[in-house]
Amino acid sequence: MIFSLTPPLLELLILSIVDQEDSYGYQISQRIRPVSGLKDSALYPVLKRLSENRCIEAYDRQYQGRNRKYYRMTEQGRGYYQMLAREWQAYQEQIARIIEGGGNPEHEQGTVHETAETETASSSEGGI
Repeated sequence: MIFSLTPPLLELLILSIVDQEDSYGYQISQRIRPVSGLKDSALYPVLKRLSENRCIEAYDRQYQGRNRKYYRMTEQGRGYYQMLAREWQAYQEQIARIIEGGGNPEHEQGTVHETAETETASSSEGGI
């Protein structure tokens, strides 16, 4: 992909995956790779930061005789995830408006700027 993955967006993706099911690092990286090109080694510092910020917690689980470190969402993480999801939704809507030709306040009817100009013109015509 040619669009870059920002740190908040990466956190949103990780938290989204962990919210769906407890996941281990490699599993998370494989789900994110198609949209990020993220190397596995770059994922672990983000997981550590999310863990230190108490957004996720790690635990070990046996798999084929080895321990895997799994991550699960915390309540604090769920709140942060919901905030990031709202921000992402608002961002997508703004981008879509621009791409679809909107988003320019000078060309939209009923904007605050236009309303203020109309009110100013009306009050100056009637005079006090």
